[in-house]
Amino acid sequence: MDLSCFKAYDLRGRVPDQLNPILAEKIGRAYVEITGAKKVIVGYDIRLSSPDIAEALSSGLMAAGADVFDIGLCGTEQVYFATSHYKMDGGIMVTASHNPKDHNGMKMVGPESRPISSDNGLNEIRDRVLEPFADAAEQGRYEPLEVMSAYVDHLLGYIDAGSLSPLTIVCNAGNGGAGLVIDELEQHLPFEFVKVHHQPDGHFPNGVPNPILPENRAATADAVIAEGAAMGIAWDGDYDRCFFFDENGRFIEGYYIVGLLADQFLHKTGGGKVIHDPRLTWNTLDLVKAAGGEAIESKTGHAFIKQRMRDEDAVYGGEMSAHHYFRDFAYCDSGMIPWLLVAERLCQSGQTLSSLIDARIEAYPASGEINRTIADPPKVIAAIEAKYSVGANSVSHVDGVSIEFDDWRFNLRMSNTEPVVRLNVESRANIPLMEEKTEELLAEMDRLNKEG
Repeated sequence: MDLSCFKAYDLRGRVPDQLNPILAEKIGRAYVEITGAKKVIVGYDIRLSSPDIAEALSSGLMAAGADVFDIGLCGTEQVYFATSHYKMDGGIMVTASHNPKDHNGMKMVGPESRPISSDNGLNEIRDRVLEPFADAAEQGRYEPLEVMSAYVDHLLGYIDAGSLSPLTIVCNAGNGGAGLVIDELEQHLPFEFVKVHHQPDGHFPNGVPNPILPENRAATADAVIAEGAAMGIAWDGDYDRCFFFDENGRFIEGYYIVGLLADQFLHKTGGGKVIHDPRLTWNTLDLVKAAGGEAIESKTGHAFIKQRMRDEDAVYGGEMSAHHYFRDFAYCDSGMIPWLLVAERLCQSGQTLSSLIDARIEAYPASGEINRTIADPPKVIAAIEAKYSVGANSVSHVDGVSIEFDDWRFNLRMSNTEPVVRLNVESRANIPLMEEKTEELLAEMDRLNKEG
């Protein structure tokens, strides 16, 4: 049996050769045997293969003796919400997020929506799939569960509805699932939504929803300009990531959204801890300190950030990759809470999104993440570190290597999944310096790569 769909954090693979209903049924049985779960949430995304895979998964869960609570078509964060809100033993979301349309996968959590990844159960589930199964003495039961109303109530609890004023907001669900939630939220908010690629459609007639790809941004940007909207929002297919466009249709680098959300959240909570990733940091550190909070660096990746948030009881965590995590959301990521907070900020401040962001870009200009294919990533990273650590203020290895000087810094790290090295550079209020150092580092990486 091909088990290549099992990855470090979740399952993803091509349907039907890497993931199919037969394998899904076995995964359901193995999940119960390894975790001991008795009550499990199951949800699925808009992909054409998702209902069949979710049904087979549910059959396996019930055959192994677990009760299945089916929340139907949803986003990943609704599985997180339902698992923690209804105090279930676990939850499984059938989704391949932004992978190609012939792919599918699963994201698994345990009690309190704690992530299940390769270091705490996922590998054991994979290995158990290969062994024979016997049915449980007592089959689990099946129950549909309506979670949208409780979920929407929870989302609205993050904002002060009385402080909101009418705004025009472009929202692009990319034919994923986010539109279903917008339709529910719309009834409670004074906003006018301009809906782009709104209907869920697993054929993905406008391409796979992944707004991180520049070619997928024009539809949102153009609609913002045409409608004179206050901002644009776009999501990936299972809407656990949220991307922003200002009133001029400009795509906003996720790094600056982390700082904006940290600031907005800390003003609500009157302080607290904020978790951030090590790639770009100075803007976040500055804003968190000014808002009376404490910034804490964590290794990149949702399992690391969620665990660190629990350890520190942090109110908010943000990654520049557009994942945003909230303590009151079971320390999980949501693609809905961020835009609600940003819309609230626009209403309360009377400022445009561009003016809020421009000030931060000027203070801490950044390169954005630049990927380079490198034959021997550890060797190249070690050589860069050896060269640039001379005279540096600090060298850190929280994730890859981060090297800081008085007026600029950079992070260089390997991809977990491909022979790619990722570079991020930022400076203090000096765009030419940031650009110069970015070019210098890329040239050095190219030179080292050619030397082999």
